[in-house]
Amino acid sequence: MSTSAGFEHLMRELAPQVLGALVRRYGHFDACEDAVQEALLAASQQWPRDGVPDQPRAWLITVASRRLTDHLRSEEARRRREETVALEVPMTDGDSGTPQDADDSLLLLFLCCHPSLNRAAQIALTLRAVGGLTTDEIARALLVPEETMRKRITRAKQAVRASGALFRPPPAAELPARLAAVLQVLYLIFNEGYTSIDRVDLAEEAIRLSRLTYRLLPDHGEVAGLLALMLLTHARRAARTTASGDLIRLDEQDRTRWDADAIAEGTALVTAAMTRTALGPYQVQAAIAALHDEAVTAETTDWPQIVALYDLLIRFDDTPVALLNRAVAVAMVQGPRAGLTLIDSVADDPRLTNHHRVAVARAHLLELAGDLPQALEAYLIAARRTTSLPEQRYLNTRAARLRNNLGR
Repeated sequence: MSTSAGFEHLMRELAPQVLGALVRRYGHFDACEDAVQEALLAASQQWPRDGVPDQPRAWLITVASRRLTDHLRSEEARRRREETVALEVPMTDGDSGTPQDADDSLLLLFLCCHPSLNRAAQIALTLRAVGGLTTDEIARALLVPEETMRKRITRAKQAVRASGALFRPPPAAELPARLAAVLQVLYLIFNEGYTSIDRVDLAEEAIRLSRLTYRLLPDHGEVAGLLALMLLTHARRAARTTASGDLIRLDEQDRTRWDADAIAEGTALVTAAMTRTALGPYQVQAAIAALHDEAVTAETTDWPQIVALYDLLIRFDDTPVALLNRAVAVAMVQGPRAGLTLIDSVADDPRLTNHHRVAVARAHLLELAGDLPQALEAYLIAARRTTSLPEQRYLNTRAARLRNNLGR
């Protein structure tokens, strides 16, 4: 790891700890978050030049506290609060990360996924406050103009403040729903990074935040399941594109390039979770990913077991993607025509209207069935519908191959 990458990794690891310490002590989430970002900026300028301080966490807390003090001091209405904020922050706990830090990080995740925010705002605020990314980094990662992202984050912080949310665990009755929101946000962040081949850092950030959540809640099966799913999926990253960046279908990937350590870790996580905790959709998806990753070749994939797992997954959540993936799995067991029949049975689902994945699944199964003219048409339809440039290139390439085979 380069020196600059090392600084960046350390600061992102410390960011939620520092923000949690400030919010727990002073309140004012939005003001604390701004102060932490200023402290991180100061660190990015000073540490490469002067070296990392002996207690980097305490250094960041001190600098952020001074920024916060200056901010509150400038507001006449908060003079009484200023006296408390001006107190020196203790520096005796070093930079190792205490149990309180861990609790604070989880509380930050809950706060950033507050029900008063929509998913887009939850994702942005999580990446900013817990991930330690700058507004510019988040905007580039999510392909949004920086000014748009700045306004989104500002509105999110204002909404949290207006909600009166306190820096404490949600009430017991709200905990399952709030944790579900946290996991969904992390899942969406991972998907955003994984599906776009040039945003690997975003997928890796989702894995880092999921590891953090798992360390805080090691006995929660769905937390373990989500981390396992990310690891097992991300393990294929090196093999999923060509040198020029074109996508490679799963059954055509060079499996020797898959990350064996990540596969082993993910498989162990989901196996332990499924045997010790209540079953949930992330665990089932991770188990499906493990079966794919454990197959030495595409031909040795345990498709009957995958079909059984999709049957189980649909009981939890019959999402369009799950229904389509199940149709493909059935095709691998019973033949492509059986899969096409299932696709036709769900194609009228309003959630799938004009969805490119329907055409992708049809194209793949039509090609397997030997119906090349219909497969060619389906690939072209899918290419027109997708908004992903890598997917569009892949689909047009498949179509071009079929066109050549047909002599068109």
